[in-house]
Amino acid sequence: MNYKKLFELRGELTSKEKITLTILGSVILILFWFLLAEVLSKTIITQNDTISPTSLSEEHRKYYESDSLLVANYTLLETKSIQDLKGFGLVKNKVYPILPSPIKVIKAFPELNKDDDVIGNTFLSIKLNVLGYLLAIIIAIPVGFLLGLIPLFRGLFSKIIDSYRFIPLTAVTGIFIMWLGLGSQMKVSFLAFGIIVYLIPVVVQRIDEVQKVYLNTVFTLGATPWQTIKSVYMPYVFSKLIDDIRVLTAISWTYITIVEMLNKGGGIGELIWTAKRQSRIDKAFAILIIIVIIGVVQDRLFVIIDKLLFPYKHINKNKR
Repeated sequence: MNYKKLFELRGELTSKEKITLTILGSVILILFWFLLAEVLSKTIITQNDTISPTSLSEEHRKYYESDSLLVANYTLLETKSIQDLKGFGLVKNKVYPILPSPIKVIKAFPELNKDDDVIGNTFLSIKLNVLGYLLAIIIAIPVGFLLGLIPLFRGLFSKIIDSYRFIPLTAVTGIFIMWLGLGSQMKVSFLAFGIIVYLIPVVVQRIDEVQKVYLNTVFTLGATPWQTIKSVYMPYVFSKLIDDIRVLTAISWTYITIVEMLNKGGGIGELIWTAKRQSRIDKAFAILIIIVIIGVVQDRLFVIIDKLLFPYKHINKNKR
């Protein structure tokens, strides 16, 4: 590996170098996570559930059965050896109130699978996400083309729709609940709305970016307005729009977790809410890792679809 090249401004990396550095970066982040979790961890003294209280002396049993004594004498008890604590029916436990250890997070996955049906809830969230995206695309693309191509519609509605991006989406959840209840229809509609308010202005922007040289060419060839839309606007806009949709998939997971926290209808959002109520920060981090993995897989699928539908976009990249 050429180490000087690693520090060049906007330098290029080979595929092998990218993979190596990605693995190295992941290891560094996990080690930093582990060390930070240990620094922020705390040791607490709790009852030892593996023993019988009747086996303790009366004095020691008071400590075992009273949380107030544990708190009042915590400093004194902390100085005692593990063997002495056993005599009181107590044990030292390390807890992670702020940042869970990576080991704790890994151990949370089997529990999530056994007790919380994490696989079924994950696929439910993916289903809602896909349905919301399809609904948003079906609505946003035609509306975006109308606003971008027809001056009348642009003048009437463009500024109004642009302003919708400033609506805090968490504030309109109540409106969607009043309209559609707490079922899947509400969740899909809310997700679609959250994507539409961003996607329509993007479609209009992509239409404005079409270079006039292409329009002049088809005009010279005598193309009709529909032929111009079909041969110039649609190929150009769609080839750019897939990148915009790819970026918005990350935002959509924020919306879907918000609506899934509102009721016990299943999904990843509900699992996060349950983990919060149980004070299981390790479970919450495990669920976040699942969302990240899904996001990475979705991103790669969009890249593959992009290469299949618009191979000309990647010709120059492949030659490098």
